[in-house]
Amino acid sequence: MDKDNIKSYIIARAAKEMRDGDIVNLGIGMPTMVPNFLPKDVKVIIQAENGLMRVIPCTEETCEPIYKVDAGATPVSVAPGGSYFDSCTSFGMIRGGHIDVTVLGALEVDEKGNLSNWIIPGKKLPGMGGAMDLVVGAKKVIVTMEHTQKGEPKILKNCRLPLTAVNCVDLIITEMGVMEVTPKGLVLTEINPEYSVEEVQAATEAVLIVSPGLKPMS
Repeated sequence: MDKDNIKSYIIARAAKEMRDGDIVNLGIGMPTMVPNFLPKDVKVIIQAENGLMRVIPCTEETCEPIYKVDAGATPVSVAPGGSYFDSCTSFGMIRGGHIDVTVLGALEVDEKGNLSNWIIPGKKLPGMGGAMDLVVGAKKVIVTMEHTQKGEPKILKNCRLPLTAVNCVDLIITEMGVMEVTPKGLVLTEINPEYSVEEVQAATEAVLIVSPGLKPMS
């Protein structure tokens, strides 16, 4: 599975977590692909924390002469009925618990649902942005990422990098499987048929609890 296919595979599975009418905030990078994989009967309202509501992908048909971008500086458009607002209003929505789902990338996640996704000391990265507010304000937090980085696990017993927030992640989706964060630890609920449970565990520092109802990831 090449890198582009990995991203599509992960995001296609994440899109299945969306419910019709959900208000959704998407992190930069891979999560912005979610709208491309939504089931036809599911319509979500995408909010961008820089002050846009009803964001839609920018295409030749949807883009207007006025240049609009989301929080990651990606060109976007706004669907009819959408709105524009200041950061105070935007973060009032987020901190007030009005976002149903946020989908974010991660540098590290651990078995307690702690998240590190904003900085590697000594390296230049985009920074915290709205992540710290989203992961504590959204009703459901989904992390989408590749399972390893240069062969090293990204799902750990304890995060080593500076934290974005603690006990905030609900679901982890990688190219290897789907893991739910529970009080007992990480439960592997779905697995990519290309891998065995043993291979997934070998690529994961945290101990995985294999669900009795483990099913193929689709």
